[in-house]
Amino acid sequence: MTWSIIARDSLTGQIGIAVATRFFAVGARVPHIAPGLGGVATQALVNPYYGIDGVKLLREGKSPREVIDTMIATDAGRESRQLHVMDIKGRIAAHTGRECIDWCGNIQGDGFSLAGNMLAGEAVLSDTARAFSDSAALPFAQRLIVAMKAGEAAGGDKRGKQSAALVIQGEEEWSDLDLRVDDHTDPLAELERLEQVSRERWVHFRQFMPTRSNPAGITDRAVIDATIEAATARKT
Repeated sequence: MTWSIIARDSLTGQIGIAVATRFFAVGARVPHIAPGLGGVATQALVNPYYGIDGVKLLREGKSPREVIDTMIATDAGRESRQLHVMDIKGRIAAHTGRECIDWCGNIQGDGFSLAGNMLAGEAVLSDTARAFSDSAALPFAQRLIVAMKAGEAAGGDKRGKQSAALVIQGEEEWSDLDLRVDDHTDPLAELERLEQVSRERWVHFRQFMPTRSNPAGITDRAVIDATIEAATARKT
C-alpha cells in the first residue's frame, strides 16, 4: 500500500526517508531513523515495532541484515509485512513477505534503498530510483521529493494517494526536517510546498537550537534574527 525511499546524503551524512501511500498519516508509522546510524521503513501491514526495535538494534551495532532477521524471526505475521533498512555505511537489507500484494518488491542503489507494495508496477520503484540518481545536484530534501514524484508519475500506489511524509536527521536526536501530510488530495505536491516553506525560516533557525555539544544552543535573539534576515534577503 506504500512505497518509500531511505537515502544518505553524501555531502552532509544526513539520513532521509520519504514515503507516500493511499492511507492515512503514513508519516506516523513508516519512517524511523537512528541519527548517525541508519533508517528503517516498515510498511504493508505495518508492524510499528519493526521501526521502534529496528533503530534500537542499529544503535546496538547490528547490520541491516541482522536487524531484519532478528525482527521477523519472532513475528508470526511477517509474510504480510514489508521492511527495508539502510545503515550509514550504505549497507541495505529488505524483506517482502509472500502475502504482500503485487506489485511488491525492493531495489537498491548507491546510497539508497527503495521498497513498495500494492503499486501500479515495478516502474514506480525504478523511476523513483532513476530520478533520485539523476538529481544529485539538488538539496537533499528536494531530491527525495523529486524522486517520489517520479514514482507517483509511474502510477504510485495503485489505489490512489492520501498521505506522504519526509524525515531527515543528522547527528542530533531531533530531526533536521520532519514533514507530514496526513490527508490530502495531492500529498506529494503538498509535501513539496511544505518543504519550500521550511526554507523560508526553519532551515536558517535550526542551527541555533541546542545540541549535545552545545546544550544551550544560541539564545541571543538579535543574532538569530540578523542571521535569518540576511539569509532570506539573499534569496529575494
